[in-house]
Amino acid sequence: MKKIKISPSILSADFSQLGNEIKRLEAGNADMIHVDVMDGHFVPNLTIGPPVIKTLRKYTKLTFDVHLMISPVHKYIKDYADAGADIITIHPEATENLGESISHIKSLKKKVGVSLNPDTKTNVIIEHLEKIDLVLIMSVFPGFGGQKFIPEVVNKIKELNKIKKEKKLDFDIEVDGGINFSNCKLVIEAGANILVSGTTIFKENDGNLKKNIEKLRTV
Repeated sequence: MKKIKISPSILSADFSQLGNEIKRLEAGNADMIHVDVMDGHFVPNLTIGPPVIKTLRKYTKLTFDVHLMISPVHKYIKDYADAGADIITIHPEATENLGESISHIKSLKKKVGVSLNPDTKTNVIIEHLEKIDLVLIMSVFPGFGGQKFIPEVVNKIKELNKIKKEKKLDFDIEVDGGINFSNCKLVIEAGANILVSGTTIFKENDGNLKKNIEKLRTV
């Protein structure tokens, strides 16, 4: 079994202290940093863009796990690659040609992630799975932090894990949305090996990041 990795979402961090927050996450044994990019169009919220990511890059050597909730996404991929993203995750609905966007990310020497919203079926990515490094299963509808976990997505995680085993593929299964100490074991048992969490990591146990990261990994 793969090691369970924790990718804290800086959407729940103190935005006036993002560099220091990232340093705190690294000291707390985070495996990577999850960066939610929203455009106010594809999702109903605005967050950060390439200049901020480029500035934050100098604060850590941890993997930047950048989730692009923007549309149209294809023309902006290089900007995020140049800014310091290590994994670039896109939504099938945000590009006219998913295969071309996957190839574009690969050509920039970055890992490719594809995100599935709660109502997006796995069949939209089946033909691309051999080229994908990570599938991000959204367990809430993207746009805002602090939402409640949608339990129905557990079946999608199981389905994807079954396909992965049957086809002998080696992509990560990441889950994002309402992940907490009550449901983390459920998604891990279903086949997820990367958990994204914001509110739980930054707010529980008086904000003890190290304790919260470890608890999510081992509950």
